Amino acid sequence: MSGRPTRSAGRHNALADYQTIKLEHEAAVSWIVLNRPDAANALSPQMLDEFSHALERLKTEGAPAIAIRAEGRGFCSGMDLGNYGSNDSGPPDIMSDRERLHRNVERWLAMWDHPKPVIAAVHGYCLGVAAQMCVFTDITVVADDARIGEPAVPIGGGYIAPAWVHLVGAKRAKEFAFVPGNWIDGPTAVEWGWANHCVPLDQLIPAVRGLAERIALVPSEVLRIKKLSINRAAEAGGFRQALSGIAEMDSLLHLAPAVLEVRARMKEHGLKAVIQHYKVPPTTPLTVTEER
Repeated sequence: MSGRPTRSAGRHNALADYQTIKLEHEAAVSWIVLNRPDAANALSPQMLDEFSHALERLKTEGAPAIAIRAEGRGFCSGMDLGNYGSNDSGPPDIMSDRERLHRNVERWLAMWDHPKPVIAAVHGYCLGVAAQMCVFTDITVVADDARIGEPAVPIGGGYIAPAWVHLVGAKRAKEFAFVPGNWIDGPTAVEWGWANHCVPLDQLIPAVRGLAERIALVPSEVLRIKKLSINRAAEAGGFRQALSGIAEMDSLLHLAPAVLEVRARMKEHGLKAVIQHYKVPPTTPLTVTEER
């Protein structure tokens, strides 16, 4: 079905034609489909705005449950670095950088606070901020080809892994964050508690659809209160508080001399060459494996 908002979309009507996502409605589930396969579904400013717009619409439109999937070979490669400073000529403006980062956390919290259950259906690569994004969904189902990973270039300052702590624990979050390009596969994501289920790739969409159909048997008002109650329990354990300073810490680190030096190398030699520098194979087998 079309992802075109109706006139009732009000202040969002400037986004009348989605170009980077699609909306597809079924009886039990409305799909938000990341649709930049030629760009590895990297999160551009336009995609982020369209994603937020779709979530807002689906508060009052569509099916009882929401699911997020992606076109192409993988779910999402993270932030579109072409839009976020890998090619610019100087250091970032710390205030605008902080506002951008904080705004993205608020986008994910819109899933956490959404009146409907939100399910992530992850296949292939799920990297960087995409691995943060899925934490905020209510349920995550991964395909057996999934690779959930940290950014390959260490230019961030604890923006992604802190959101993982309430799911996987501090030690696993630290191991994940400390090694550039670290990734876990689908079965490990379930073992760690990051995902609910791992299924064969060809069963991913049917599995999520079937889960949504079972969820939709529960009245929407009941689902809403169940979600609120469980979220409050998680927040009592510090989930929302843990997110309160990550934008500030990340934006400050973006001005550190070591990070500016890496950014300069990215500009001079290109992103792929810098990524290659950080690809160091493990000397002994580990559950978490560096990016190949």
